[in-house]
Amino acid sequence: MTGIRTPEQELARFRSRLAVAGVVAVVCFALLAARFFYLQVVRYDYYSTRAEDNRISLVPVVPNRGLIMDRNGTVLARNYSAYTLEITPSKVADLDATIEALSTLVDIQPKDRRRLKKLMDESKSFESLPIRNRLSDEEVARFIAQRYRFPGVELKARLFRDYPMGNLGAHLVGYIGRINDRDLERIEENEDSANYRGTDHIGKAGLEKSYERELHGVTGFEEVEVDSGGRAVRALRRTNATPGNNLILSIDLKLQEVVEKAFGNRRGALVAIEPGTGGILALVSVPTFDPNLFVDGIGAQDWDELNNSPDHPLVNRALNGAYPPGSTFKPFLALAALMSGKRTPGQAIADPGFYDFGGHHFRDDKPGGHGMVDMYRSIVQSCDTYYYRLANDMGIDLIASIMGQFGFGSRTGIDIEGESTGVLPSPEWKRKRFKRPEQQKWFGGETISIGIGQGYNAYTPLQLAHATATLAAGGVMYKPHLVKYIESAKDGSRRAIEPEPIKTIPIKPEHLETIRRAMVGVNKEGTGARAFAGAPYLAAGKTGTAQVFSLKGGKYSAKITERLRDHALYIAFAPADKPTIALAVLVENGGFGAQSAAPIARAVMDYYLLGKLPAGMAAEDTGAEAATGDGSGD
Repeated sequence: MTGIRTPEQELARFRSRLAVAGVVAVVCFALLAARFFYLQVVRYDYYSTRAEDNRISLVPVVPNRGLIMDRNGTVLARNYSAYTLEITPSKVADLDATIEALSTLVDIQPKDRRRLKKLMDESKSFESLPIRNRLSDEEVARFIAQRYRFPGVELKARLFRDYPMGNLGAHLVGYIGRINDRDLERIEENEDSANYRGTDHIGKAGLEKSYERELHGVTGFEEVEVDSGGRAVRALRRTNATPGNNLILSIDLKLQEVVEKAFGNRRGALVAIEPGTGGILALVSVPTFDPNLFVDGIGAQDWDELNNSPDHPLVNRALNGAYPPGSTFKPFLALAALMSGKRTPGQAIADPGFYDFGGHHFRDDKPGGHGMVDMYRSIVQSCDTYYYRLANDMGIDLIASIMGQFGFGSRTGIDIEGESTGVLPSPEWKRKRFKRPEQQKWFGGETISIGIGQGYNAYTPLQLAHATATLAAGGVMYKPHLVKYIESAKDGSRRAIEPEPIKTIPIKPEHLETIRRAMVGVNKEGTGARAFAGAPYLAAGKTGTAQVFSLKGGKYSAKITERLRDHALYIAFAPADKPTIALAVLVENGGFGAQSAAPIARAVMDYYLLGKLPAGMAAEDTGAEAATGDGSGD
């Protein structure tokens, strides 16, 4: 039986419960107050920053990319503003249906769809990707009127890169393209990620790539207040972007145009240099391409045409192509003979039209030979027999040692990427090049071929021009460069790229004069006389022909397949007494240097020294009959 509680007991019990409840309430409020204190006082800075970040969005302000101009101010690369239609795939429910609906308002071609698919494969789903670039005013108006139908699709004003000269100078200017994973890795390695926020494109080739840091500029930022839906409410503060610097080149674009027209439809390369500064006046590789094709992502058809063309227009032959120098090697070998004491200028040999070595008959290009030949005649008449014997007397180690001083077989250090080293043959090189012991042995007959610029010899047109410029400068070698000034886009101030002497080759003046006089003789009475007939200036030069395919004693004719003909080469500098230009010309499968390469050099020098433009485009060389053998007919 339950006892009856008195009112006093009930009151005491109620008061104890109330006390417990009060304690619990106090503890809870204390905990809540402590939590408020922690959040609002202890962690104030953290949560204040988080709240501010949610309220304020940092929008990158992409800088204007710097311009590229030639020495006379002609623009080779510029920017212009246009509208682009962009899709963020993560915000679109049905991408295909959206694109179909958009195509009723804006002209969207199959190539645009293919490019978008490629960009989606390379990008993240939350990134905004272009479906159409460079919209017309009418297309912009049509989309704006219907934009409410297309969530995840927006119209953006962007700067686009443009190459107004098209194919002209494409290999040296290069091009930009959309940033891919490899570019991102490079950007992160350079700790430059913040500077590329909002940037979609980066230099991919040529000067656009080599001078990316100068051209890109510094990204700015705009602080924008946003609502809970992420929509911009108002702009709070803006840090303007710093435009990229402009590049002023040493290139003369008109000279570049003269060269490209002189080549016509032929393949080849030309490099022209200022001997006293190392400044590149023209750097030509033909055939060429239109860099504008790469800016928005090159289409599959255009890429297939360029990449699979037998003429390889994407290859920069001036920097990447390595060719036997042929007889253009002879003036340097003759100078090496003078420097080493292996020959004197007046020392002559009897040329019967061949040279026997180790049971092999090395033939001269002239049946019956050139008679008595001294150093002057060996260069003027391009006597192979003289250089067969000279190479044997010097030996491969001495040849490699002195030729290496002129930069053969080494990169020049020019200020664009992709330069080949070429091949300066030597026993050491051969040991590294081949794996089997029987292949690593150096044979005396190989030295003989080296003497006339054949055999393992392989140099780029840039290396030939660089060596020729060093010869013209009296042995002073300058680092070749394309950029003459870097101009600030902010105030127009210019930072000069000063001439950079690499070294001075110790050459006696009388030895230089011997070679110079012989090279002048080439254009007055030798293999280059026809091309330089009537020139009002004195030019020093040397023709060359590099064998591609052995005819085993046969003769060249118009019936020979064009790609089996010899390469035509020519080196020169002018005026001969005070050179202001030095160059090297290569015409692939051009036949003979005197017929194909020397006339191009004449056109270049006529324009550069006299301001005279060529009458018209060069006709395709059809070849000519000439006796050939182990030697080279220039």
